[in-house]
Amino acid sequence: MALRELAGQPVHVCPEAGPSLAEDRNLSDLIGELFGSGARIVAIPLGRLGPDFLRLGSGVAGQVLQKLVNYRFQVAILGDVSAAEAASAPLRDFIRESNRGATVWFVADLAALEAKLGA
Repeated sequence: MALRELAGQPVHVCPEAGPSLAEDRNLSDLIGELFGSGARIVAIPLGRLGPDFLRLGSGVAGQVLQKLVNYRFQVAILGDVSAAEAASAPLRDFIRESNRGATVWFVADLAALEAKLGA
């Protein structure tokens, strides 16, 4: 577990390497870690979410994000989504709307997350 303080808030930062969080069992394990850490914000590298996460039709993004949000976690997806965003208007809309809210954010890195938390 990697608990970091960003903008004065505890954030559970998932490591780049590790099992795919698109798999329900691994996601449930992460949720258990989150409850144990006391963090209400989780930062997940895009690579940990599997190749279908950014394909909205696959349902992976909906499944992962809904489960985390249902447990009242704020979620930051870390990584460059520009190529996938440019190729899909629905994904571009989803990312834009997510970033306007306070529950799910798509940010480039931890520095961008810290800036968003501090705003």
